[in-house]
Amino acid sequence: MAIQFANGQKTIWSLQNCFDAGLENSIAIKIQKLEVKRTQKSRVSMVNELLPTVNLSGSQSYNFGSTIDPGTNARVSSNIQFDNFFMNAQMNLLDFGAIANSQKAKIAVELAKAEQEIIENEYKLQILESFYQAFYTQELVEIQREQLVNTQFNLTRVFKEIEIGSKPKSDLYDIQFAFAQEEKQLMETQQLYDVQKMQLFQLLNYETAATEKCILVNDVLNVENKTKNIGNPKIKAAGLAFESAKKELNFQRSRNLPTLSSFYQLSSFYFKPLNQPDAIVDNFSNQLANNQNQALGLQLSIPVLNGFKNNKSIISAKIETEKSKLKMEQEHVKLKQQVEFENKIQDNQLIIQGKLKEVLAFAQASFKTSQAKFASGSVDAFSFSMAKNNLLTSEYDLLKNKLQREFTSYKISLLQGNSL
Repeated sequence: MAIQFANGQKTIWSLQNCFDAGLENSIAIKIQKLEVKRTQKSRVSMVNELLPTVNLSGSQSYNFGSTIDPGTNARVSSNIQFDNFFMNAQMNLLDFGAIANSQKAKIAVELAKAEQEIIENEYKLQILESFYQAFYTQELVEIQREQLVNTQFNLTRVFKEIEIGSKPKSDLYDIQFAFAQEEKQLMETQQLYDVQKMQLFQLLNYETAATEKCILVNDVLNVENKTKNIGNPKIKAAGLAFESAKKELNFQRSRNLPTLSSFYQLSSFYFKPLNQPDAIVDNFSNQLANNQNQALGLQLSIPVLNGFKNNKSIISAKIETEKSKLKMEQEHVKLKQQVEFENKIQDNQLIIQGKLKEVLAFAQASFKTSQAKFASGSVDAFSFSMAKNNLLTSEYDLLKNKLQREFTSYKISLLQGNSL
């Protein structure tokens, strides 16, 4: 997953590595994947909706006293055992409700997948922000280390100059203070970086102990946003919800439409008088064969009056459809506004980049002259530290602006297409 250095002590983690690890380890995504599978397994296709249903049933009863003799169909005073056996098969030939339900079930599967994409998209945005927060601080640590090396060099040189008497001892106190201050700042920045890195890998649900010496890198060179609007998962889900609402409306309307079905029934019975040893009856198998009856036919069911319940359900479904349509439009507006906002931020970052370069050039020139003046004793350590701090701030501001433009570009890509 991550690239490992040859010495085996450090690993390189790119933004894509973080995405891959996060999507693999996220419990929320695993739960939603199971929901997708559940929806797929529970879906009833159009063919299954129209397949016949077959039922087998049987009953055994005892009639006491005055009853009808099944053999003669005459009323007698006796006790009779009576067994009934039925097989019923029915198939809907035309059922608008089944059609609407099948279409809605198909959309439900796609909606579950879209919900998974939403979770993944929002998770990627969280990873992106956490990654760049740590990345900013990591780069600041490197800049501060370089500055500390410069201060260490000047501290050593001041020691030597004081020993030979070319500088007053007060300069040593100033440079020692600057060195201690920079050490403290570096320590605080390193601690902040460790915390942000821990937060990043906790977000990835990854073992943080194994990432103490990892290095974050940006593996994408072209940071300009070139992604077209190829599908935001929230808009996709809102569209599917709208389609599902329309199918629900069709289902409610179908309850006012006729249903055509076919049926087949096979039945038989067995009877035996009780407490009548002289009674002569056929055996069980002969009776089942002789008493067999079959029925085959078509049935047309036309709703006439249902107490206006269906009308109320249709009105409710219409309102829900309008709500779903407005929610879909709302997601389009939200995405458009958010992308416009991020594009404005990116434009501002690009505009200020030139000024930051200019400031850095001046800070570098000021630092060089201050370094020379400090070496010759023309300026004190405090003035030299001010020039060095200005250079540090200018370098970091320019670097952070570049990283912020990358961050904004990736964010726009995730918003528009759910990918970098």
